Amino acid sequence: MSSKAILKTNKKTFLRYLIFYFFMADIVIGLFKTFTYMFKTKVTLNYPYEKGAVSKKFRGQHALRLYPSGEERCIACKLCEAICPAQAITINAEPRGDGGRRTTRYDIDMTKCIYCGLCQEACPVDAIVETPLFEYATETHEALYFSKSKLLENGKRFEGTMFY
Repeated sequence: MSSKAILKTNKKTFLRYLIFYFFMADIVIGLFKTFTYMFKTKVTLNYPYEKGAVSKKFRGQHALRLYPSGEERCIACKLCEAICPAQAITINAEPRGDGGRRTTRYDIDMTKCIYCGLCQEACPVDAIVETPLFEYATETHEALYFSKSKLLENGKRFEGTMFY
């Protein structure tokens, strides 16, 4: 390259630098971008008062379902307890009078749960499901330890809204 060509390219880059420096082109471009966003529709939700859409297949708080007759669905096969990777489920069972089994204790420690949905997939009678509820912040660890009664209550409350 000749010395004239080098001087010419250096003048172009120097001139470009001066234009950006003196006219503050970066700031002007940024202000223009901000100005255009002022007239676009907002995507922010005012969360506690406005809630976003939740997918039908969302995996939230757990629930135990009942048959339409009012009898609990869980047959105490313990597949959900065995498949849970976080070991968050604890089940105790006893035999029933008709030869089947029923659960005496069905506990889920929600602080251990990773909401993978494997317990729901493993259940042969669709006894354990995950509801669309995602708001259950508490101040104590004990409140996130769900017993059988709490899980059955959730099942009754969300029976019509769950996707199976």
